[in-house]
Amino acid sequence: MFAMQYAHRLPADYDMQVIRQRAAQRGPLWDDTEGLAFKAFVLQERGRHGATGHLYASVYLWLDPAAAARFLMGERFQSVIDSFGRPRVETWLPLDALAGAGRAQQAHSLLREEHALDAAVDRAALQAAEAEGNRALASGPDTIAVWTALDLAAWRLIRFTLSARAPEHVAGATVYEVLHLAKPGIGQLA
Repeated sequence: MFAMQYAHRLPADYDMQVIRQRAAQRGPLWDDTEGLAFKAFVLQERGRHGATGHLYASVYLWLDPAAAARFLMGERFQSVIDSFGRPRVETWLPLDALAGAGRAQQAHSLLREEHALDAAVDRAALQAAEAEGNRALASGPDTIAVWTALDLAAWRLIRFTLSARAPEHVAGATVYEVLHLAKPGIGQLA
């Protein structure tokens, strides 16, 4: 597996309806993408759910790293560059990923939590604890998916939780509104 995210900061007076329309038009084009567990089209609006500015982002969990490479080197990513410029792409090594056990289908929010890893931490025990925490989150009725990834450049863990709940501010976390969730391979997650 391979996880990644890129984001585009937008001006304070940007018409966010343009982004909503873009996601509505382009989102369904990802609904059958080979090698993709899911892609979340997300946004933040200044003054809502703790956001300090407007932001449009894409968050991916790939089942096949080669499919991610084909995307980044192909026409689909060129469309991103042509529209917004070449973004900085954050990439991570997924440690654990689970589909939600509940019946929730429609994603409304994505929560991103980050935790720095102390150099002395027992990494194996931490990974086991993260997997256990993810199982608990995945069992919730509103959870669509949860995954933890390792940022090897900064030595931090990043947990994402896709939820059917409406976005709400969570202290210490980044909250996004989900505009579209393409999930062609979500059924392949444990």
